[in-house]
Amino acid sequence: MNSLAKPIRYGNPRSPRLHSRPKRTNLVVKSAIDMKGVLGTEATKNPTLSTSYRPLDIPTPNRTVLDAQQRVCTGPEQTRPLDQAQIMAVLDTIIRSARGELKGEEPVSQAQLGAFFAGMTIRANAFPEATQWSSGERAAMQAFWPELAHSLPPEIIFLADPEGTIMGSSLGPVYSGGNGGPGEMRLVGALREILAGAHLGYEEVQGVLRDVLPLEKESEKERRKVREALLAAFLIGQRMNRETDRELKAYCLAFDDELGPPPIADVRSLTHYGEPYDGNTRFFKSTLFVAAVRACYGESCLLHGVEWMPPKGGITEGQLLKFMGANTQLSPDQAKRLLEDESAGFAYVNLKEARPSLFSLVGLRQHIKKRPPLATSEKVQQFVRARGKEAIVAGFYHVGYEDPLLMLMKRRSVHSGLVVKGEEGALSMTTKAKSENASKGLPVNHCSGFRSPYSVFSSEIDGISRENFSTVVNAQDYGFEPSDTPRTDRSVARNIELGLAALDGKKGPTYDRIVLNAGMVDHLLGCSGADDVKSALDRARAAIDSGEALKRLMNFIKLSHKV
Repeated sequence: MNSLAKPIRYGNPRSPRLHSRPKRTNLVVKSAIDMKGVLGTEATKNPTLSTSYRPLDIPTPNRTVLDAQQRVCTGPEQTRPLDQAQIMAVLDTIIRSARGELKGEEPVSQAQLGAFFAGMTIRANAFPEATQWSSGERAAMQAFWPELAHSLPPEIIFLADPEGTIMGSSLGPVYSGGNGGPGEMRLVGALREILAGAHLGYEEVQGVLRDVLPLEKESEKERRKVREALLAAFLIGQRMNRETDRELKAYCLAFDDELGPPPIADVRSLTHYGEPYDGNTRFFKSTLFVAAVRACYGESCLLHGVEWMPPKGGITEGQLLKFMGANTQLSPDQAKRLLEDESAGFAYVNLKEARPSLFSLVGLRQHIKKRPPLATSEKVQQFVRARGKEAIVAGFYHVGYEDPLLMLMKRRSVHSGLVVKGEEGALSMTTKAKSENASKGLPVNHCSGFRSPYSVFSSEIDGISRENFSTVVNAQDYGFEPSDTPRTDRSVARNIELGLAALDGKKGPTYDRIVLNAGMVDHLLGCSGADDVKSALDRARAAIDSGEALKRLMNFIKLSHKV
C-alpha cells in the first residue's frame, strides 16, 4: 500500500503523521449518540430528522397554491399546465385568502402570489405553445379576473398583467412600485423585462440584489426595502427564463465584499465543497467524512451551507455537525484557523455568518417552491482563500448546469474545478452498478472539469492553459464491488452512524463510498500524489484504516468551540 503523502503547510515545517490504528475501545460507533465524551451532551438534545431543522419563524405556505407553483413555475419544457378544475381551485383559494375567508388552510403568502402570477405571465408571454396557458387556464382567468383585480394589491395585478396585454389591466402599464423607494422602482423596471421573457445585464442584476437585500423579517416590515411578491417574482422569473452566464455571475459575486475581503488560510491546498444547500433526503451523504479523510494528507477542505434549505429540506453538513455537538456558527476567520490547525485541516462555514444578505432569503425560498438562480451560484463560493492552490467541487442534477458551474469556477480563478452528478444531485459518487433503466440526461457519476499544473500557484493563474476533462466514473473499474447506496431517509442520526462506523474501520458500502469520493476527487483535481487512481484510493483507505480520519473529525468538533 502506498504511503501517505505528508502535507506541506506554509509557516510550519512540521506536518502531521498518520499513526497506526490504536486498539479498539469504546470509540467503536454503535450510534452517534453513544459516543459520550466525544459528541458532548448537546448531541442528545438535537433532533434526528432533517425536517426538524426548519426554522420555526418561517410561515407555512399554502399547500394548494404551492402545488400549483410546482407545476407552473419551472422551465419552458418542464412546465405542466393546469386543467380548468385545478386552476379554478387555485384562484378560488387566492381570493378567499385575500378576503380573510380561508378556513382550514394556511393563508396564501405574498411571495406565493408573486411567484405564481409571475410564472403565469412568463408562460403567456414567452413559453412555447405546449407549455403556455391551457384552455382551462384561459377560461378560469377570464372568469376570475374581475374579483382578482378587486381583491389583490397593485403589485400582484402588475405581475399578472404588466403591460395590459393579457387581461386588459390599466394598472400594470403605469405601475412603478409602492413606497419601497428607488430600490423597488429598479426592481419593477427589471421585472418588466423578466416577465416578457427577456434577460438582464450583469450590473442590472447586481444592482437589484444589493438594493433589496437583506430581506427583513415579518416583524420588521416597517423597514422593508421591497415587497416580497416582487422579489419572489424576480427570483423565480429569472430561473424560468433560464438565466444567462452574466446573470449567474451577478448572483455569484454580488455579495463577495459584504463582510470585507475573505481571510487567507496558510495552507498549500484548499478545496471548496459546493453541495446543494437543500441536502439529501434519501441516500447517505458522504462529503463531511470525505473532508476528514482528505485533510489527513494535506488536502484542506472547506464545507459551506445552511442547516436547512427548501425545497428538499434534506440532510446537510450543518445538521450532521450540529447533531454531533460541533459549533456550526463559525465565522470565516474562525474557519481559517481550523483549516490551518494540523489536528483538523477542514472547516465548515454557515451562510448566515458569511453572507447574511443571502441567508435572509431562506424563508422566501420556501414560498417560491422552485429553486432560484442562487441555488446554482451559492455552490461556487470562496468564504476563505488559500495561499496555495484552490479548487472548487460542486454537485448538479439537471443537464445544462454543468457548464455554467464550471464557468463560475473559472471566474473565481481557481486552479481546478470539478462538477459531479452524484446521487440526488449531490457530490457523492456511487459504487452501485449502472442501471439498465438509467434516468434521462447525464448518468450518475458523470464528472467534468478542468485542472492546471500542480506547480503553479494562485498569483500566477492568469493566462494558464487549463486541461479540460469529462468522464463517467465506474467504481468497478477500480476494484469496488457493486453495492446499493445505504439509505438514510432524512435521518441525521443514521447518516452519522454510517459515516462514523466507516471512519472507525467498518468495511462495506459506506466505507467504499467515502474512499471512492476522496480518491477520485484527488485524482480528478490533479492533487499531489494522486496521478494514479489506485494510489489515490489507497491513500484514502490508509487515512481511514489508521484511525486518523476519525480523529480529525472528533478534533474538529472539539476545536470548533475553542477557536
